Amino acid sequence: MRTRVLVLLAAVMLVAVSGLWTPVRAGQAPSGTKTFDPATINTDAAIKAATEATRAAAAAAAANWKPGRTPWGDPDLTGYYLNLSYTPLERPRELGDKALYTEQEAIAAFKKAVEADAEVDPRTVHYDWKEYGMDAWQSPIRPNLRTGLIVDTPDGRIPALTPEARKKRAAAPTRDNGADILSRGLYERCVTGNQGPPRVPGNHDAESQIIQTPGYVVILMQSNNDVRIIPLDNRPHLPRRVGQWLGDARGHFEGNTLVIDTTNFGEGRDWRGSTSGMHLIERLTPTAPNTLKYEFNINDPTTWVRPWSAEVLWPKIEPPLYEFACHEQNYGVMNVIKGTQIRAAEGSRPAAETPEGNR
Repeated sequence: MRTRVLVLLAAVMLVAVSGLWTPVRAGQAPSGTKTFDPATINTDAAIKAATEATRAAAAAAAANWKPGRTPWGDPDLTGYYLNLSYTPLERPRELGDKALYTEQEAIAAFKKAVEADAEVDPRTVHYDWKEYGMDAWQSPIRPNLRTGLIVDTPDGRIPALTPEARKKRAAAPTRDNGADILSRGLYERCVTGNQGPPRVPGNHDAESQIIQTPGYVVILMQSNNDVRIIPLDNRPHLPRRVGQWLGDARGHFEGNTLVIDTTNFGEGRDWRGSTSGMHLIERLTPTAPNTLKYEFNINDPTTWVRPWSAEVLWPKIEPPLYEFACHEQNYGVMNVIKGTQIRAAEGSRPAAETPEGNR
């Protein structure tokens, strides 16, 4: 677990870059209208708006903002949130031990990412996200002083694998070993979502809703409609032999922070090589009227040589969550399999893919 000093440092730095987040903007004006929010159709306007919102964070911190309360007295976390960031999970190797950008460096890195994202030619991809206001730069994400989301390893990267984990990875079958539907991941086959836990930003279906009732917090994820029901009544975890795909979560509040303790992950689940023994601690803290800070700490001594932690801001967005219209007859999967079979028949090797558990 991180030290108290690191907690305070992380809090200070994230307050410094969070900004007064505004609701997500629509990417297209309704048919027949002539007005558009410039930040949804012009990258320069989007970068300017994001920078101004980032600099407003100091005013929010100076105001000593406090979150509202539910009718039964818990901190009010309810709402719809977006889990996206241009900041990579791991610090780029070329940055060495540089954990933080200057403000100008952070803005420049954000500008570079926005412009690269906006340059995607819709003729070369299946969807044109910009048309529907779904590109990351059209959302409320902001520049970040951090060079990576991982906060407590010296190089800002995921720790080394244990010898046992390296053997497991070397022995694991790859997607190239099969050209049938079972060779594809469960998310790609529309069986499960891909929004954790833990939740790492980086996918277009990154929206979620938090619902609170007396004694429970519910997190509904847009990705495949996954739902986490988190009791707050101090009940013990399930017996170790009972595994669940999303783990067995237990929550409690520490001040304004919701702390979620999750164990008992299912044996078949593989999140970046983790095992069913992974112990996950997540923290959700309101930092501004439209922002939650999401932190997670992972301890899986069978997989990594040390625990590690990361954090990211979740801006509030407008409702609702739309249907995740994915099903097991996904024609994209069928086309991928056909292409793999054709390449195998030709004697060529398919291009390397990012493992689904690492996305």
